[in-house]
Amino acid sequence: MSIDPMSTDPSGSVAPVEIRGGLELPARREDIELRTRDGLTLVGELASPLEREPAATLVTLHPLPTGGGFMDSHILRKAAGRLPALADIAVLRFNTRGTSSPRGRSEGAFDEGIGERFDLEAAMAFVAERGLPHPWLLGWSFGTELALMYGRGFPVDGVILLSPPLHRAKPEHLAAWAGDRRPIVALIPEHDDYLRPAEAEERFAPLPQVELVDVEGGKHLWVGENQTRRVLSEIVERLNPSALPLPTHWPPAESAPL
Repeated sequence: MSIDPMSTDPSGSVAPVEIRGGLELPARREDIELRTRDGLTLVGELASPLEREPAATLVTLHPLPTGGGFMDSHILRKAAGRLPALADIAVLRFNTRGTSSPRGRSEGAFDEGIGERFDLEAAMAFVAERGLPHPWLLGWSFGTELALMYGRGFPVDGVILLSPPLHRAKPEHLAAWAGDRRPIVALIPEHDDYLRPAEAEERFAPLPQVELVDVEGGKHLWVGENQTRRVLSEIVERLNPSALPLPTHWPPAESAPL
């Protein structure tokens, strides 16, 4: 569901709507294509603030496509649906090679996180071409592996990891970040299927710059509105903290007409 920024109730006032689920708040939404160095075309979307320049940019990397992950995986879709309006954050989503979604299918085939390094490279080239400010990587599950394995080579302000499994990202990939001063924030669900808080503390120990955020009651898929709001608030705290706390209704009470 999308909100028409001009919608009103019968009295002529803007009718507040609770922000939850797949609600899309007003934004500029542009279907885009990324071209990889090895000759593939990837499909995606850029969602930007409607009337202002973005304060920061979120480059998203979706969960494992062979497990159903794609650019519309719910946290990424909700980030794109809400954060341009609520926090002046531009959100770039795309399907990695061989991945399909309602937006379309990216060329190529899933490559176990190897060829996908070119997909991230193409996304960051797009960010540079558009002059999008203060990019952060947001990886979720498989996407965290790509961020950890390849993200250090790009001019990002920081990295946010949702439910990192640390399957493909090996100790040597973590070691490559040693000495890098850019923040890495890892949200670790209490009931994660792959990596829970105690083990995460041990495995991330070589990286003192990693901020581990243990999420009580959290699960790998971050299902439910409370979990969605927690994740989005953690993102905004790093990219544009002046936008916190995130409102629960649109338009926000302070911007509603008298």
